Amino acid sequence: MKRLCVAVTLALLIGGAGSARAEPQQMVAAAHPLAVDAGLEVLARGGSAIDAAVAVQMMLGVVEPQASGVGGGGFLLYYDGASHAITVYDGRETAPAGATPSLFLGVDGKPLPFRQAVVSGKSVGVPGAVSLLELAHKEHGRLPWNSLFATSIDTARKGFPVSSRLAAWLELVKPFGNEPAARATYYNSDGAPKKQGDAVVNAALADTMQSIADKGSSILREGPIAEEMVRRVQGHLRPGTLTLADLAQYQPVKREALCGPYRVWTICGMGPPSSGGLAILQALEILEPFELSHDRPNDLRSLHLIAEASRLAFADRGQYVDDPAFTPVPVEKLLAPAYLAERRKLIRLDKSMAPPGAVPPGYVEHGTSHMTIVDRQGNAVSFTTTIESPFGSLMMVGGFILNNELTDFSPEPEHDGKPVANRVEPGKRPRSSMSPTFVLNKDGGLVLSVGSAGGQRIIGDTLQAMIGMLDWNLSAQAALDLPRILNMNGPTELENKGDLPAQADRLRALGHEVQVRAHEGGLTAIRREGDGWGGGADPRRDGVAKGD
Repeated sequence: MKRLCVAVTLALLIGGAGSARAEPQQMVAAAHPLAVDAGLEVLARGGSAIDAAVAVQMMLGVVEPQASGVGGGGFLLYYDGASHAITVYDGRETAPAGATPSLFLGVDGKPLPFRQAVVSGKSVGVPGAVSLLELAHKEHGRLPWNSLFATSIDTARKGFPVSSRLAAWLELVKPFGNEPAARATYYNSDGAPKKQGDAVVNAALADTMQSIADKGSSILREGPIAEEMVRRVQGHLRPGTLTLADLAQYQPVKREALCGPYRVWTICGMGPPSSGGLAILQALEILEPFELSHDRPNDLRSLHLIAEASRLAFADRGQYVDDPAFTPVPVEKLLAPAYLAERRKLIRLDKSMAPPGAVPPGYVEHGTSHMTIVDRQGNAVSFTTTIESPFGSLMMVGGFILNNELTDFSPEPEHDGKPVANRVEPGKRPRSSMSPTFVLNKDGGLVLSVGSAGGQRIIGDTLQAMIGMLDWNLSAQAALDLPRILNMNGPTELENKGDLPAQADRLRALGHEVQVRAHEGGLTAIRREGDGWGGGADPRRDGVAKGD
């Protein structure tokens, strides 16, 4: 089966003629209710799923600034309801031309501490989210570009109430209050961070979004905002090398969807430089003969198998995945049935394997969001958008936050004397775990759109949500409600929720090193239900799924 596919050209699954239409015919699921409402308003005016994605992203930048926005990037999958083609848009940030493999090494030759690496000019990559959306809108938008911003501009200018999640991050990331623009926007006159329900007004961001509405992504490549971005990055205590030339030369990339089989479905996701699509396909195909449909959620057998398959996928992720413009990634080999059969043999039902290999060190992130959208014509979007860590690099320009996306590179250029695939190089896109995903039925019809926030945990969250819907036939919301088990080629993590922690000792008896911990999540999903759609949003965040 050809696994790299640009388009799926089979018929879209449609409900029977004359059947009742009780289910929503269009839907938006995102990490904040105001963002969902902004998307639905665009759909109500006849906009496409891409049009709605522009509106949702702009509103997320207003009300969920810790996770995404104008200063970040992302990966977007688009399913065309008429042609049934899948188009992939890569708006991943790039390293400046002056970046070197030793970017995150200190004078002692060792990696900088995480917070020093993040809160620096070194961490800021060339942003790509607006350029991505601009290209996708040019190809698949129906409403005028400048008509998609009004709700977000109005909200930023008039103010919005701080959500519980934003309030928590403002309290936790105390150094953000040292940024003058942040202090004027997200903090009270006494310097205390705003609490849940307090009003935030961001007139500077409203002005920036109005400029984007009028002039497009060019304002981030040249002119006053671009010049201020460069000044802030180069003038930091730990300066980066970002230049106007880096900003001017940025281009989003259209890629092929990475597709493969799972039972009666075809799974299509994001290929390199993301590791998400590859890791999920590997894990699913390794698991397929074990027939997880025979288990129930949180059964010991299914938990063990999900952890072991994830461990193997993460081992390959760390070894092979890189920006394909710099390092050939052997995707076909890693998805070959014979190779996966050999990997599957490493799994025993009565014992956990030792970690298959050391994972190069890397930094972590929590500043990402995911949206899922389906319009009335059957067009769909799965879009993961990010600024990397909460509040990115902690620098603000034009009311938005500059990303720290370059900390997704390995801080060490070598590991055990060998070059690390994900090392920093000029112009390179760092490896990602973002996993926007579509699931198609045997006729090529879209049955599921899903994805998540959560750094490297995106992969495991998306994998388990898909198993919940495809193997256990859970609704989208029920699958997203499941307590999480993850393995990133290290300890097996159990979310401290529901009855899952009760399985910790049984997993330890199989040889797992188990950590019981809190989990942030960030999933959204829309699933085919009859003639319409059902949706879900992760209960661990502020999101909702709504349709009509």
